[in-house]
Amino acid sequence: MPTLHPSAHDFIPAHPTLARLWQAAQGCTACNLYKHATQAVLGEGPREAAACFIGEQPGDQEDLAGKPFVGPAGRVLDEALVAAGIPRDEVYVTNAVKHFKWEPRGKKRLHQKPTLGEVKACRPWLETELAIVKPQVIVCLGATAAQSLLGPQFRITRDRGRFFPSQWAPWLTATYHPSAILRMPDHAQREAARAQLVDDLRRVAEHLRSAGAAR
Repeated sequence: MPTLHPSAHDFIPAHPTLARLWQAAQGCTACNLYKHATQAVLGEGPREAAACFIGEQPGDQEDLAGKPFVGPAGRVLDEALVAAGIPRDEVYVTNAVKHFKWEPRGKKRLHQKPTLGEVKACRPWLETELAIVKPQVIVCLGATAAQSLLGPQFRITRDRGRFFPSQWAPWLTATYHPSAILRMPDHAQREAARAQLVDDLRRVAEHLRSAGAAR
């Protein structure tokens, strides 16, 4: 049985590229999540994307496809990006945790929230992706992604839509995770949250335009 390592640092290749990271991540045993996932799912998008969107973890469809944000939450994100005027193919999308954590419910695999230890163990993958891409703006989708970079004190309800300077990009902000919108109990709440997500992404677009004008 593979030996567990306390951190993914042990698996980061020398002189990493995005392609090398993908390959190396398939052997990661920094936490137990690899045991029940199909594969590690890292990010996708241009090498020099101006914006990086970070979710919590791959879902069922992402785990099977080996691509981030291709399931229902990905479709919500795609629609919000279109409404905000941000081309999806110009951004880098990834997750704080690279393996799908799930529990069986009949024939379905249902999402389970990763622990702080699992997020911490996986963080070197995310930090290396950010070091390679060097985005101008990081957009954390949901509390897990935001707390992975800003610490457990971050609250979406309090800090959503604010922009913070960071060590990984000139600006970092956070908004709702699209899957949280899908889980809201009624149509009115879902539509209100979608509108807030689009509004947050429009402010991201403004920062991207400012960053482009400054270069």
